Amino acid sequence: MDLEAAFADAQIRVKQLTKRPTDRELLDLYSLFKQATEGDLTADPPSLFDPVARAKHAAWDDLAGTPRDEAMRRYVALVDRLLAG
Repeated sequence: MDLEAAFADAQIRVKQLTKRPTDRELLDLYSLFKQATEGDLTADPPSLFDPVARAKHAAWDDLAGTPRDEAMRRYVALVDRLLAG
């Protein structure tokens, strides 16, 4: 299976999780997905009054410069690990 197909498959499989991922794992899923699909973050940080949005922003920003293929591979690996338990 090529990387694009594996990434698309992981997006479907992640919805089959029976146990909620930790907050860190959720941030990793979010940021890796965004990096893989949109590239480096360009938006300004959200309001201080929205800590969830700020955490998501920071997690995505931490991946700046990560190539799309690498983000896709890491996303697939994380989904695989979460589904394995």
